[in-house]
Amino acid sequence: MNIHVFQNEQELNEAGAGIITSLVQMQPTAVLGLATGGTPVGIYEELVRAYEKGRVSFKSVTTFNLDEYVGLPEDHPESYHAYMKHHLFAHIDLPHTQAHIPNGNAADSEAECEYYNQELENVKQIDLQILGLGHNGHIGFNEPDHSLVSGTHRVELKPETREANARYFNSIDEVPTHALTMGVGTILKAKTILLIVRGADKAEIVHRALTGPITTEIPATLLQTHPHLVVLLDAEAGRLFQ
Repeated sequence: MNIHVFQNEQELNEAGAGIITSLVQMQPTAVLGLATGGTPVGIYEELVRAYEKGRVSFKSVTTFNLDEYVGLPEDHPESYHAYMKHHLFAHIDLPHTQAHIPNGNAADSEAECEYYNQELENVKQIDLQILGLGHNGHIGFNEPDHSLVSGTHRVELKPETREANARYFNSIDEVPTHALTMGVGTILKAKTILLIVRGADKAEIVHRALTGPITTEIPATLLQTHPHLVVLLDAEAGRLFQ
């Protein structure tokens, strides 16, 4: 486990983007696991800058997103399809056929999860998986529970998760109640995991996740079992490590 604490956001963003661009430069056909939310936005901006400067191309890369809301139209501004297009896909040369995001509007969620699992199986392994961290310790939308699902599945979002995401919507009533998410087993199968955490409100949970007992009640504690975990923290999130 490599933990890095940065004193300013720009340094963190550049470090995160540097890890990704270096991988793609060395391995043009890399498979990237992508996250959404506020955490990776600055890193995606740096990736776009690197592409615009000609330092990296994504034309042979394949991507898999962690999750998507159930029932939110793909063109809804808070869908993760729209998020990825706005923050990254519309600005780089990644072919749309190589970008995979769960279909939250599929008529049969179970069949969609099976399809997504098969697509993941076809690439064998994600080379680099980007992760954020929920206030309750969730990764992807794998919420705390007595047991966790290994593969892609439909999940009911915890009230605290919906409350945390309500800031992106007009009201909490608009926040979807369910999502499709990549499972913990798939996440842990990635060659490298890049965990990015920002903010004072995440300081305690990231410390518990990386140093506390391993438990499915805090799904992120399972990251302690991964052989190549890189953690990027801003000063506020990393204050308990200093």
